[in-house]
Amino acid sequence: MSEVKVNKISPRSGTDVALGDSGDSFNVPSGAAIAVTGDLKSSTLKDSAGAVVISKAGTAVTLGASGDTVSVAGGATLEGAGLAWQAVETGATFTAVAGNGYWVNTTAQACTVTLPASAAVGDQIIFTDYLRTWGTNAVTINQNSLNFQGETSPNPVYNTDGQSVNLVYSGATQGWIPNSDDDVTNEVPQTYTTEYLVVAGGASGGGSGSNRSGGGGAGGLLTNYGGSAINLTETEVYTVTIGAGGAATTTTGSTGSNSVFSGHLITTITSSGGGGGSDGTGVAGGSGGGGGDGNAGGAGTVGQGNNGGTGTGGGPASGGGGGGAGAVGSNSSGGGTAGNGGAGLANSITGSSVTYAGGGGGTTEGSTFGSGGSGGGGAGTGTTGVSGTANTGGGGGAGHDLSGIGGSGLIILRMATAKYSGTTSGSPTVSTSGSDTILIFNSSGSYTA
Repeated sequence: MSEVKVNKISPRSGTDVALGDSGDSFNVPSGAAIAVTGDLKSSTLKDSAGAVVISKAGTAVTLGASGDTVSVAGGATLEGAGLAWQAVETGATFTAVAGNGYWVNTTAQACTVTLPASAAVGDQIIFTDYLRTWGTNAVTINQNSLNFQGETSPNPVYNTDGQSVNLVYSGATQGWIPNSDDDVTNEVPQTYTTEYLVVAGGASGGGSGSNRSGGGGAGGLLTNYGGSAINLTETEVYTVTIGAGGAATTTTGSTGSNSVFSGHLITTITSSGGGGGSDGTGVAGGSGGGGGDGNAGGAGTVGQGNNGGTGTGGGPASGGGGGGAGAVGSNSSGGGTAGNGGAGLANSITGSSVTYAGGGGGTTEGSTFGSGGSGGGGAGTGTTGVSGTANTGGGGGAGHDLSGIGGSGLIILRMATAKYSGTTSGSPTVSTSGSDTILIFNSSGSYTA
């Protein structure tokens, strides 16, 4: 084997030196090293076994081959150019490119950023609020068919002043993941379907202003059970407000309070409190109160309840029954016979059939007092009217001395157990039916989806 010992090899002409011919191999013995102090100009650099160590194609340089592990020795640093920061974006839309950083100025309007249609593991993009205006004009991320935190929708929205979002692509399953986003909010919350029953507080019946008052109207009843479910959004808080029943009175009955279910991206569901019974015209409400002494009952709210019954005058005069969710309050039939409260409505949202929102019975100068409607309605009496049943929305019965109070309302939610978060306030009763979880709120509170 021949050996050549020189301190320097220089080109005979030009600036390039060729070592051997195409296909030749040059071996570096163990313990020796080649230091490349300028740019790598060759197409490949191989080890003694012929494996590619460094290859270059155009502007791309590859270290090692498939299956190799490339290590950086302790104390050494692998340097790179990092992200390429772009000019400030001020438009309503732009498309991001992996490897770039973007200052996004939303002073003039909100901005929608479209992510790349394809991405490789480790791709990185940064978006930064340039003038702390994202809280006013948000930045929406169009995922462009790739997953974001494992979901395909909804598009993430960043709306915090001064926010900076560092996205890294993790692969097809989870897709883009915020390496940091300042407020650590789940920007792609999912929705799930929920059924509800919302019953308002029932009204009290008429009191001792006369002995011929009508019964209290039931609280309004709204439900989508068996119909079109609403969508709750994960992590959002939904407020439950339970309406109280109307207070006892010695005159016209007190109207019940509304029950309300409200929160993020749902139409607020409000059931109206029942209308009070009277010795005059009954009061309008979710269901109307019964009228007295020849007067009409109050009107019910369409889709929530029914009208109160009409009272009769003369001797002996009598009051009509309060309206119920399922039927109008009956009219007094004269001859000292008061009207009965209208029937409530049966509902099986809890897994069993339960009737809610019955009307209260009227009272009379005669001897036949009105009965309460099924679903918690209280009967009329010659003393103190019978109260509506609590947490049914039943109307209170009319009385000679004092009216019966209205029954308080309730709200029931039903959802898939797999989606139930377990986060509530107000101490609802929690049960299951099949694959669903049921929450019964007898007092005000909240549910976090």
